Amino acid sequence: MRKLIPDAVPGKNAVDIVLARTRFAALDRKDNDTRIRLNSTVVRVAHSGDGVDIAYMRHGHLQNVRAKNCVLSCWHVMIPYICGELPEQQKKALSFAVKVPLVYTNVLLRNWASFEKLGVSAVYSPGSFHSEMSLDMPVSLGEYQCSRRPSDSIVVHMQRVPTHAGLPSREQHRAGRLDLYNTTFETFERNIRDQMARTLGAGGFDPARDIAAITVNRWPHGYAYEYNSLWDGFWLDGGEQPCVTARQPFGRITIANSDAGAYAYTDSAIDQAHRAITELLHRV
Repeated sequence: MRKLIPDAVPGKNAVDIVLARTRFAALDRKDNDTRIRLNSTVVRVAHSGDGVDIAYMRHGHLQNVRAKNCVLSCWHVMIPYICGELPEQQKKALSFAVKVPLVYTNVLLRNWASFEKLGVSAVYSPGSFHSEMSLDMPVSLGEYQCSRRPSDSIVVHMQRVPTHAGLPSREQHRAGRLDLYNTTFETFERNIRDQMARTLGAGGFDPARDIAAITVNRWPHGYAYEYNSLWDGFWLDGGEQPCVTARQPFGRITIANSDAGAYAYTDSAIDQAHRAITELLHRV
């Protein structure tokens, strides 16, 4: 974003950006070569004449914009609802991308003396409410300095992947999503305090004393679905992958997102974005 709109983010490198504050007012100025409009949920995309009409909701009002071309880089399952003119086979392929539900929980501790006393920095516990907990990575960058002494405050990262044993993976993802919708914050908090007390109690940990704050980040539609040879026959048989069918360009519309590569990481999202833009440039 700094490269696209230099005024939006002060500084010049990967060090000073850590504590830089985004100037949101600079994102959507009329004189920008690139404009980024936040709080704008696209609800319809359709070809019209020699361009693409895009309707979106912003601050409770339906607005429209006409573009020469369009990249749909959203979750693939939603694309058929946004762009109804796509071929049926492509819509079916897009609907295959059932995302993995995921929970990243951050627990702010007043100190990490219990970890130091037990001689651990991370704990893997597959049978617990959260399957993992680990101290924040000790990275200092520019003006940002990490926690160095056991008496310093620190963030503990915890991870939960809600599933339902015995189901195929995509069905487990749907069941896990329902689990997330129905689980209250109180349930999360109770399990966090209990799990940390049982894990770190021998090191002197007291959840009532040592926990300063809890943030639960729920991703009902989290990571892109990655193919599994147990359930996806084409992965072994060599048939066409749904993501390849799903990402085909359609007129002036191209499709990106990590779903388009069936790989849930940043490098995939970048690769798919590059491909989608290249497809549009080849139209020129």
